[in-house]
Amino acid sequence: MTAPEVSHVSSRDNPLLKDLRKLAQDPGAYRKLGRLWLEGDHLCRAALARGVRPAIGVFSASFWPVAPAQWTQAAVKTIVIDDALLAALSGLESPAPMGFVLDLPPRPELLTDAATVVLDRLQDAGNVGSILRSASSFGFTQVVALKGTAALWAPKVLRAGMGAHFGLRLIEGVGAEVLDGLAVPMVATSSHHGEWLHQTRLPHPCAWLMGHEGQGVSPELEARARHRIRIAQPGGEESLNVAAAAAICLHASAAGAAG
Repeated sequence: MTAPEVSHVSSRDNPLLKDLRKLAQDPGAYRKLGRLWLEGDHLCRAALARGVRPAIGVFSASFWPVAPAQWTQAAVKTIVIDDALLAALSGLESPAPMGFVLDLPPRPELLTDAATVVLDRLQDAGNVGSILRSASSFGFTQVVALKGTAALWAPKVLRAGMGAHFGLRLIEGVGAEVLDGLAVPMVATSSHHGEWLHQTRLPHPCAWLMGHEGQGVSPELEARARHRIRIAQPGGEESLNVAAAAAICLHASAAGAAG
């Protein structure tokens, strides 16, 4: 592999630093800039493991001399930044000494027969990232985020997803009409009515509908579902966090398919 071009940055007014600051702090900046910022070795390692080649490798000046070759030679271009400047743009409590800039992947076409998770207006970035991680873990290869859902490639969602993004087909910012293209049955979650999850034979593959944290799945979306499922809660709580509910439902699907 050809050694990457290395540049050193010491001015906070550098155009790349301005872009990195936006990508690290503005959830929607990736849409405007067409790039993603992965901060820290875990996300960077996850991207490399999926065959993603970064556009730019970013390193603190103190870390650069000791950084492993798998990091320093991964990107097409490499930038070394003064420690204080890199720390200032970080979105983490303990800033990482390195990161990657990736080109934003194009939105894929909907696969009609893929095991799918549909996110209906989920607001919390942690919930969204956690569901992406569960989807990847339990064999759901496609996630459709309807309009009103937190930005899938936002920094907090990326961190909560722990690398799951790079193993999924992610389709975001679309209307419910896109779901007309799915050939798999849709399954809606509910807190108060429907079949009990532990008593139901789940279709596989299917598309799970996960709704807004407070309002649940919209009536319009629920009307499209072939099955309505609720989770038994013998402890008596009124409802489950949507990310916890998603993990339970997706695991039940995976276990049913395996059985």
